[in-house]
Amino acid sequence: MSVEMLTKTANDLRISIVKMIAEAGSGHPGGSLSCADIMTALYFGGVMEHDPANADAPRDRFILAKGHAAPALYAALAHAGYFPVDELMTLRKFGSRLQGHPDCNLLPGVEVSTGSLGQGLSIASGLAAGLRLEGDGHTVFALLGDGECQEGQVWEAAMFAAHQGLDNLVAIVDRNCLQIDGNTADVCDPGDLGAKFAAFGWETSEVDGHDIAAVIETLNAAKAARAGKPQAIIARTVKGKGVSFMEDQAGWHGKAPNAEQLAQALEDLEGTEN
Repeated sequence: MSVEMLTKTANDLRISIVKMIAEAGSGHPGGSLSCADIMTALYFGGVMEHDPANADAPRDRFILAKGHAAPALYAALAHAGYFPVDELMTLRKFGSRLQGHPDCNLLPGVEVSTGSLGQGLSIASGLAAGLRLEGDGHTVFALLGDGECQEGQVWEAAMFAAHQGLDNLVAIVDRNCLQIDGNTADVCDPGDLGAKFAAFGWETSEVDGHDIAAVIETLNAAKAARAGKPQAIIARTVKGKGVSFMEDQAGWHGKAPNAEQLAQALEDLEGTEN
């Protein structure tokens, strides 16, 4: 798929994200929009081996550690063909398979249920260790929030993964510098996350998280490295990316747009396709 097509796909994911959250009347648009290009690179850019027609086939694994960004995962899975796109509009509704946080017992393509911040990298590390024990050469990708990296369990997992030499593990940090209470530097400054992962024994790199071609190149390099160390990618992003009034605004961490705001968001997003 060309960069132009991938850019359109990322925009389609963003359109679905704002529509489903508005329909639900609740959800987390800011951090879902910030990672849409990363999700596009993983699911549509040839980075991950996966098969929407057979979700249990031999495959790479993706763990959404920042489970509140479920709309981004749901949009990617639906547009990839795991389930009908129309089902996105059932987000957070009674009886829906699309819970506020991903539920692996309900939806194909969801590897594990996530949402308790800090646990995702531990799960991903365990999966990577298990695959290696089985002689399975697939890769585990985990997407973390930067506010999530304030959790101590993240660093326990980082220590374990480096000690075990899990070079089939790639962690991606959605570094949008905002969390529910404001700027991460003001709430509990995580500092230089690349340097921190490096200090724990990981190979690290940084990328513009909205440059899809660069994201694909960085992810593919991390996947191919297999040099005895896990890989951490710090992706610099903008919270609320693509929607003018949501961009870089902590207040849009967990709030649904009303009808007027949805119309403005769609105007912003659909205008980028002209």
